[in-house]
Amino acid sequence: MSNTIKNQICDEEEVHKARVKSALGNMPSEENIAELSERFKALSEASRLKILFALSGGELCVEHITEAVNGLQSAVSHQLKTLRLNKIVKCRREGKKVLYSVSDDHVITMINVAKEHLNCDE
Repeated sequence: MSNTIKNQICDEEEVHKARVKSALGNMPSEENIAELSERFKALSEASRLKILFALSGGELCVEHITEAVNGLQSAVSHQLKTLRLNKIVKCRREGKKVLYSVSDDHVITMINVAKEHLNCDE
């Protein structure tokens, strides 16, 4: 494409070239992009989001997660497995019960920011 045609399309060529260079420099690897995509898929299911909001107050056993999300224990267990496999929640055994918690504070920050974004008008 000639410079004449480029200039007709974009009148901020230098600024945009700098932004493209920055984007390319900050772009995660293809492997990391694929992993991020899988984690976002795991977060995109409504019952899993409810589980994460329930766990945002601290660790809970499956029985109390089920109560908090008003779900069925088998369904909650299935969703917890998906969240665990995607490293979004973790679990620990305490006697006969298994306690679940959010893997790290970044997860809670992400879902809270997304929740706040629901109220944005722009």
